[in-house]
Amino acid sequence: MLGDLHRLGSHPSPFQAFTALSKIYGDIFSLKLGASSCVVVNTFPLIKEVLITRGTHFGGRPDFLRFHALFGGDRNNSLALCDWSSLQKTRRSIARLYCSPRFASSNYGNLNKVGVTEMDFLMIQLESQIGTDGDVNIKPLLLAACGNMFSQYMCSTRFNYTDPSFQILVRRFDQIFWEINQGYVVDFLPWLQPLYKKHLNKLSSWAHEIRQFILERIIEEHRLTLDPDSPPRDFTDALLMHLEQDSTMNWEHIMFELEDFLGGHSAIGNLAMLVLAAVVHHPEVGIKIQEEVDKVTRSERDINLFDKPDMPYTEAVILETLRTTSSPIVPHVATQTTKIADYTIDKGTVVFLNNYELNTGENYWNEPDLFKPERFLSNGRVIKPEHFIPFSTGKRTCIGQRLVKGFCFIMVGRLLQKYNVSAKDISEIKTYPACVALPPDTYNLRFTPRNI
Repeated sequence: MLGDLHRLGSHPSPFQAFTALSKIYGDIFSLKLGASSCVVVNTFPLIKEVLITRGTHFGGRPDFLRFHALFGGDRNNSLALCDWSSLQKTRRSIARLYCSPRFASSNYGNLNKVGVTEMDFLMIQLESQIGTDGDVNIKPLLLAACGNMFSQYMCSTRFNYTDPSFQILVRRFDQIFWEINQGYVVDFLPWLQPLYKKHLNKLSSWAHEIRQFILERIIEEHRLTLDPDSPPRDFTDALLMHLEQDSTMNWEHIMFELEDFLGGHSAIGNLAMLVLAAVVHHPEVGIKIQEEVDKVTRSERDINLFDKPDMPYTEAVILETLRTTSSPIVPHVATQTTKIADYTIDKGTVVFLNNYELNTGENYWNEPDLFKPERFLSNGRVIKPEHFIPFSTGKRTCIGQRLVKGFCFIMVGRLLQKYNVSAKDISEIKTYPACVALPPDTYNLRFTPRNI
C-alpha cells in the first residue's frame, strides 16, 4: 500500500533520498510510491533523453489532487502542470514574445523600464520600514515589488504597496509557491483525500481569491479599453485578442494563463531572498557585487538591466544560488510505453528527474558544497555547463526564465548598490535543500546604508 514511500522519509528532501538510493541501485531505478509506479533518473545523459530525445513520450504531468485544487479543479488549466497538447503549445506561443524578450527588443526595453521604476518605489518603502537597528521584514516588500513588476509588464497595471487586496494577492501567490514546492503523502495515496479535505479546500480558496482579484482589478479594465484594431498594449491585450481570433481558446484558458504568469513573480521574490541570504552567509560575495556595481555605474546612477552584460559576477551569484538551492524539476509522466536507455517505461509512469544530483554531485562540480560564483565565470564571461538546467530544458523549459533572471538582477543589484545586507542572528536564516521556495513567514534581514 505504501510501497517505497518509507525510503524517502529518512532525508530532508526526497531528491536527497534519490541521490542516496542511486548509490545503491544505479543511475536509473524504479520505485512504487503508494499507487504510483515511478522511475528516477539521476544522470544528465538520461535526463536529457527524457526531456529532449524522447520529450514527446514524456509530456504528461502527475495527477496530484493538489494540482487540481489550485487550478479550478483541472490541473490542465495550468501551463506548468498540464499534460502537453496542441492547446498548450498554442498558449506558450502567445506568451513567448512577452515572457522571453530578446535583448535590445522593445519588450526588453520595457522590462528594464518596469524593473528600474518599481525599484524606485521599493527603495522608498524599504527606507521607511528600516528600524533603528536596520532590521526589516523584507520578504513581503520584495514580493510586492515583484508582483508590481509582473503586473506592470504584463498588464500595464500597478498597485499601491498598502492596498489590502494587493497585499492578500501577493501573500496567496507566495503561499501557493511554497505549497507547489512541497510534497505530501496524499499525492501518492489519494485514498487519504478525506484527511486532507480541509487542506485542499484551503488551496482552492487561495486560488479563487487570486482569480477574483485578477478578473476585477485587471481583466475587466482591459476588456473595456481594448481596441482590436490596434496592436496589443501588453500580454493581457494579446491574450484577449487571441480569444476572439482562435476558436480553440476559451475564457478559462486566457484567465488561467494570465494567472500562471503573474504568479511567476513569487519565484523571483523567493530567489532574491535566497541570494541575499547567500550574501549574508558570505559577506565577500556582497562586497564583490558592490564593487562591480560601482565600477559599472561609477557611483553616478542606479543600475539597470542593460548593465547585466558588464556585471558577470552578479549574474554568477544568481546562478550559484540557483545551483545550491537546486529547485526540483516538476516530474514528467510517460504518455506512451517507451524506453529510457534500454529500460522499458510503461505508459503512466511518473518520472522524477534528479536535478539535485546534477547541481550538487561531485561528478559535475568541483567542491560542490562550497558557494563559489566564480565557477560560472571564464575570462570575464558567464559560462553555464550543459548539465546546469535550473529551468529544465526541452519543449517544457520555463518560458519565463528571462523575466526571472532579469528582474532578480535588477533587484539584487540595486539593493546592494545602496545597502550592506546582514542579519541580527545569522542562525535564523534557514533555507531548505532542493527547494527554491521559502515559507511565507521567514527571516528578517538588516539593511545598513552604504557610505559611497
